[in-house]
Amino acid sequence: MSLSIPGETPASGAVSDRLSRPLTEGVRTSPPAGKALMPSIGIVNTALIATLLGVTVVLLPNQVALIDDANKVTNLAIVSSVTLLITLLAQPIIGAFSDRTRSRFGRRAPWMFIGLLVMAMSTVSLGSVQTIAFLVGLVTLFQLGFATISAPLAALTADRYPPERRGMVSAFIGFGLNVGYAVGVFIAGNLAANVNLAYTIFGIGAFVVGFAFILVARDSSSLDMPVKKFRWTTFLLSFWINPLKNPDFAWAFVARFLFILGYYVVFGYQFFILIDYLALDLEGANSAIAVLGLVALPPTLIGAYVTGWLSDRWHRRKPFLYAACVAMAAGFMSQYIAPTMTGQVIMVILTGIGFGMYLASDTALMTQVLPDIEGAAAKDLGILNLATGLPQALSAIVAATIITSFGGYSGLFIFATVIVIVGAIAVIPIRSVR
Repeated sequence: MSLSIPGETPASGAVSDRLSRPLTEGVRTSPPAGKALMPSIGIVNTALIATLLGVTVVLLPNQVALIDDANKVTNLAIVSSVTLLITLLAQPIIGAFSDRTRSRFGRRAPWMFIGLLVMAMSTVSLGSVQTIAFLVGLVTLFQLGFATISAPLAALTADRYPPERRGMVSAFIGFGLNVGYAVGVFIAGNLAANVNLAYTIFGIGAFVVGFAFILVARDSSSLDMPVKKFRWTTFLLSFWINPLKNPDFAWAFVARFLFILGYYVVFGYQFFILIDYLALDLEGANSAIAVLGLVALPPTLIGAYVTGWLSDRWHRRKPFLYAACVAMAAGFMSQYIAPTMTGQVIMVILTGIGFGMYLASDTALMTQVLPDIEGAAAKDLGILNLATGLPQALSAIVAATIITSFGGYSGLFIFATVIVIVGAIAVIPIRSVR
């Protein structure tokens, strides 16, 4: 494998002659997708998200509460924010190196394999941690591993599918995200009493499924692909995408940022909402969150699949984003109006519909606003994915501040409602996608 580092020369003379020529939309960089790839994308996303959310939504809050119950809200904010902020820049950087990787296994597989190893080893090790400081260190490695997988994985949609099929691919991605959430919180909620076993199951399971996906999604060799000469200055400057020249890219970033921030300020603290807002004990909260994950699954899948199919059929993305934001806001307000388990169930159903709809349409929209879809898809999608990672990191700090200083959990639901509606407004200026 090579990364086209300074001084590197491709083996092919014909390729060498084209080093300075940019890749264009008409250049095919990967073979068309086979029939097995789309469902495989759903399955691997299920495994990865189950691990990510099982760890961050259930197991980490349990560990944090057991280490220091009196300061659990602040400590969870520290663990979540510090680790995500450290790893945020990893995704676009890894995506950029993935775009430039030249190996007989293609551009994406080597990075996904490295990420799987890091993620699996750090996950298995988390169960033995007894201090917040060590928790921060291992969760950082865990998030780095996830970023190393997700950047090249996100680029596969642009690599292998034409625009008219990306809505259904996005639906399968949404399937993975939402089934992964249900599976992750169900397993973690039922095994929270034995965190070592839970972490081991997640770590090994994610590695096995991820490695199988690499084999199924086998790409053609990228050794003969043209690549621009590497310069660090050019490389670093490539991460700046001028919003004035690429306004649709910028608005897509803002819209996703706000939607994800609104979602995670609530669901990042769902475990503590069950304990502090709905007055459940630790065991009851673990059981409830496992059940709620299953409750959210059917509406989320329906929202994702119907949206993916209709958005491809009608060639429309934006109307579904508006509807998703409205459903999400209605869900938050239902819990605000009814601070009961019934209100929680209604919230989970409505936000599940909204989240499924949003992911199915937004993921497809993202691939249609990239400045350089062939030459820098992974890097540009990595930048757009900062709109997922950055609000996740900030959500813990924002949520902890609101909970402790501005109205508690009731204030949290109001804030989240306002933010997702503003996120819907940010979709309006996008012009290149209907």
